[in-house]
Amino acid sequence: MTPATTFAGKTVALFGLGGSGLATVHALKAGGAEVIAWDDSPESAERARQQGITVADLRGADWSSFSSLVLAPGVPLTHPEPHWTVGLAKAAGVEIIGDIEIYCRERAAIAPDAPFVAITGTNGKSTTTALIAHVLASAGYDVQMGGNIGTAILSLQPPSRERIHVVELSTFQIDLTPGLKPSAGILLNLTPDHLDRHGTMENYAAIKERVVQSADLAIVGVDDTYCEAIAGRRTGPMIRVHVEGHGHAEAELIARDAKVFEGDTVLADLDGIGSLRGAHNWQNAAVAAATVRAFGVEGERLAAGLTSFPGLAHRMEQVGRRGRVLFVNDSKATNADSTEKALTAFRDVHWIVGGKAKEGGITPLLPLFDRVAHAYLIGASSEAFAQTLEGHVPYTLCGTLDVATQKAAEAAAASDAVEPVVLLSPACASYDQFRNFEIRGDRFRSLVAELLK
Repeated sequence: MTPATTFAGKTVALFGLGGSGLATVHALKAGGAEVIAWDDSPESAERARQQGITVADLRGADWSSFSSLVLAPGVPLTHPEPHWTVGLAKAAGVEIIGDIEIYCRERAAIAPDAPFVAITGTNGKSTTTALIAHVLASAGYDVQMGGNIGTAILSLQPPSRERIHVVELSTFQIDLTPGLKPSAGILLNLTPDHLDRHGTMENYAAIKERVVQSADLAIVGVDDTYCEAIAGRRTGPMIRVHVEGHGHAEAELIARDAKVFEGDTVLADLDGIGSLRGAHNWQNAAVAAATVRAFGVEGERLAAGLTSFPGLAHRMEQVGRRGRVLFVNDSKATNADSTEKALTAFRDVHWIVGGKAKEGGITPLLPLFDRVAHAYLIGASSEAFAQTLEGHVPYTLCGTLDVATQKAAEAAAASDAVEPVVLLSPACASYDQFRNFEIRGDRFRSLVAELLK
């Protein structure tokens, strides 16, 4: 835990008692603050009360006594409309911050030179965060990883000059962190996302840009127009990363043909690393290489770290092989943009697809249908997706994941492809059949395990 000593003696309002909210309360109390917490969910409020947390409806609180409102990142700050606590805080002149801001203030107070790597972007944040942390840890560094990737930042060990914090940041978290100033700020890419919470693409991009503009060293993927413009506005030290074939920007590091180049020098060879297949992962690896080199990791130590990276659960996760058939769990691909990465990385795909459809369905994936040998449709989107596939890809209506996995495995084994791939990459939310994508992916993993017995 990182005790929030900079809030000692202060009274803080906190809204949102999920995992990060509970961690924040404990960190504030450990640092000497008094916390009044609330959540619109009676179950969450009661769970906090049972942990000894002071819980009270903030509608009736004396806001003049609060120094700050700590808001959970999932709570609307501006769009589609501010949460009711935001209006109360602004009316009382109380600052509105998040748990990342508390960490930043603690770092500034006790260890301003502590290494702090902040990673953001629309896609690839979690993989890049995990990859950077893995390479640094495998090289012998004391690494703490958290933020949007899962572990609340205040649950990590405190900042120290001998310890590197590698932290994934969402726009919601950045928006609540006015004091953000990482050692290295990474922006991978920008495509429209969460616009219901940010209003416009311009607002969304401006929030992401703060990670770059506030950092001592900026590392920017420059393969989209938004990121290229952001890189152009950066005035401090910066490394541009470019994936050949995805743009035309000049860059210090270029990823192509499963390699990372600096000029004509190969910094990393990704060929044969299953967890880093596909051009999107070449970008992730190039960004990771740029980052860890700033901490002195290169050559054999860089190669060893990349080669041993296991990848993320549910994201192009290779969960088994039977003969020539490779089984890949990409359950985290909940929209077409995410599934595009997997279809680009493989050929001869037996594609398990479907669930609760997102806007646009799988129509954006039409240019990649030639990579699909057969589609196995599951869930609520089945009829709509069948219409999109008609005349392009043979498909089977399977209904459930269990049926689809069995049929895909049988067909892949009977094919004459060199490496047929059974790919769960739904391009949909899971909610029609599963509570979340993790449960969906775990079910696929268990089905594959049964097939491999």
